[in-house]
Amino acid sequence: MGTTSPATSRSASELTASSADLQPASLRYSLVQRCRSLYHGLWLRLSERVRWSRRPYHETPVGHFSDLAPWQTTRIEALRARYDAGFESRYGHHTALANYAYLDVLDQAWNATARPIPEGGRVTDVGCANFWYALTLHKFFRPAILTGVDVEGFRLYPTGYSRYDAAAGYITDLPQTSFVVADYSMLEEQADVITAWFPFVTPAPVLAWRLPLTLFSPERFFLRIARNLAGSGTFFMVNQGLEEADLAADYCRRAGLRSQGQWVHPQPLRPRPHPPVASWWRI
Repeated sequence: MGTTSPATSRSASELTASSADLQPASLRYSLVQRCRSLYHGLWLRLSERVRWSRRPYHETPVGHFSDLAPWQTTRIEALRARYDAGFESRYGHHTALANYAYLDVLDQAWNATARPIPEGGRVTDVGCANFWYALTLHKFFRPAILTGVDVEGFRLYPTGYSRYDAAAGYITDLPQTSFVVADYSMLEEQADVITAWFPFVTPAPVLAWRLPLTLFSPERFFLRIARNLAGSGTFFMVNQGLEEADLAADYCRRAGLRSQGQWVHPQPLRPRPHPPVASWWRI
């Protein structure tokens, strides 16, 4: 689905914490950043007012992969057999491979640390974009209820379909699954498992994903996770590299979350500039 290709997970809200954070935006961000933020904010408000939607969008399945390295093919075959996953029969090449990559992270991270998979509960994924990996979460966690949350739901793609249309297509036929357009930092929804793939912990990716900086609030975001996580629940997070993981971990600790371990992927199924770093947290 080239024009609605997968996006990394993300979250959004408003900074609150340190003395630096409390400075006026004119001191925190450059003129270029502020101009970009205003521009993105304008388009976000416009899309939310129009709320354009046609019908669920479904990708043309790639059928089979080509041009993969032998080790990638072998790994995909193992994941397909273990989880009864056939993403290539549902999605285009890019989305199918990305789903296997996410499933690979989940599978290797949990097995490498000998953790029991928390199956059958309420799972919430935050910053889900158009929820292109909803099926991966179903295959791994087998949730009773799955909810994907993203602050932006009606971005219009060149195809004429919106992000909402794409999400509707991705969750078609998935039981007890929903896509919610909301600022997660203001959403009250208890969950046994909360997942976040590459959440924003620095402002640059916010602008890269065409969102205004007014939606950047890692402190409020992680505080909401701590409040929404069930007493015996698990927060599973994936970050891009150790430096970003350290920043995210600091926000987690300040929100009252307790680390349950960390794992660095030795060889991602899809090459990335920084290795995925998985971590587990509890309240």
